[in-house]
Amino acid sequence: MPKPPESGTRQSRGLQWEHAAGAYLESRGLEILKRRYRCRAGELDLVCRDGGTLVIVEVRARSSGSLVGSLETVDYRKRRKLLQATRHLLMRHPAWSRYPIRFDVVGIDGIDRADAKLAWIRDAFSCDDAGFG
Repeated sequence: MPKPPESGTRQSRGLQWEHAAGAYLESRGLEILKRRYRCRAGELDLVCRDGGTLVIVEVRARSSGSLVGSLETVDYRKRRKLLQATRHLLMRHPAWSRYPIRFDVVGIDGIDRADAKLAWIRDAFSCDDAGFG
């Protein structure tokens, strides 16, 4: 796992972790279709395809001193925002609507250490978990 630069803005360090997560997912067969899709509803870190499934990936990174782990930070409000941004994405790319959708989370903990740990949770939540049926 690459170590981000010690200097730079929080955003630039976050971008590096998103790229590291993307490289990890690509090495496991996912194809990245879009990075950092932004709209009024929010931002989607990575939009991928895994075979015949469209995969929305949220990347979270935390230092070793954080009170909660990276995976625990994807709460109800965040899931809801991800779903709203996904709806917008599908309006902009209607061809992608034919694919089933999966929401994954990549959590990276201990980013301030050389041995940062990456965890990939496939199908981390569903549309129902985000308050939509």
